[in-house]
Amino acid sequence: MNIYLDNIIFSLQKAGGASVVWQQHLERLLQDEDFQCHFLEYENAHFNFFRQQLSINNEHVNLKSSNFLKIKRYLNFNSKLKDKHIFHSSHYRVERGENVVNVTTVHDFTYEHFISGLAQKVHSWQKNLAINNSEGIICVSESTKKDLLFFLPHIKENKIRVIYNGVDSAFNPLIDNIFFEKKHHFDDFNYALYIGDRSTTYKNFNMAVDACKLAKIPLLIIGGGQLTELEKYNLKTKLGEQNFISILGVSVSDLNYYYNKAYCLLYPSLYEGFGIPIIEAQRSGCPVIATNSSSIPEVIGNNCLAIENPTPQKIFKKVKELSFANNLRKESIELGFEKSKRFSWQNTYSETTEFYKELYFEK
Repeated sequence: MNIYLDNIIFSLQKAGGASVVWQQHLERLLQDEDFQCHFLEYENAHFNFFRQQLSINNEHVNLKSSNFLKIKRYLNFNSKLKDKHIFHSSHYRVERGENVVNVTTVHDFTYEHFISGLAQKVHSWQKNLAINNSEGIICVSESTKKDLLFFLPHIKENKIRVIYNGVDSAFNPLIDNIFFEKKHHFDDFNYALYIGDRSTTYKNFNMAVDACKLAKIPLLIIGGGQLTELEKYNLKTKLGEQNFISILGVSVSDLNYYYNKAYCLLYPSLYEGFGIPIIEAQRSGCPVIATNSSSIPEVIGNNCLAIENPTPQKIFKKVKELSFANNLRKESIELGFEKSKRFSWQNTYSETTEFYKELYFEK
């Protein structure tokens, strides 16, 4: 079966959840003899951390200039392939033609919920165009599917397939005597973790910082780009210069170590399409303090550390409850191990390719 894959996400991000999802999918697809893969890619894709993990034969890549990508990213394609094929874009583009079966993955509706103005209108226009012109729509959670049917109620539900994201098998508990050259000075089990984007307000990064101030616990920040001068000032003022560190470009094995040695992961986001760090932390034996909103209850499967209408004080209370002196910590870790078994990238891949085949032979 021929499949044409649009790798544009690697040019729109240097890292990020959507890049992880796409990299994990391609890694398996490239080894699957049932599919003949062709790729559309832009020259700057090699800057993406997750694209660097893939080995794709250049003969199968239609490489295009990155010039004017701010415009090109919104342009769909007229099919030049004569044979019937699947077209699956990593970010809301479709291919027009008689012999094409379009598949769109929808990760979330953050723009529709939290962004306004021109940026929201352009993003929603492109997303809706892709959804409306696709034979198959993948939603990464039931919560995302619910949002899709709310914002686009005319979409037939039988076109939608909920396929959960997975988690890298490298996330697991470490043996006690492992040596690791860590890039911070915090004592083991004496720091909180914050992973990913800090710039959007619904992620509640400042709330996590305030909770760490109340709990008098250092904060290890991973990903999300360089700290701005304002962020550094606020962190120094609230936590002290020695009580926060930001690390970028962390490998999976390093991230697994940081999860293993953390006191907890703080995940106060008000909205997630899925929330991959939650599963990574659970697989690593790291308790997760998160909100009871959007897809998070569906994914985390552990309400004892979920917070309604989060505040720094509520997060602080949960941090204190996770003390090594009571059973909540042990119970949370054990439940996290059990719940996270539901998710794997192999399951994600198998369900996605089965969906490809159903759509291909239906048309």
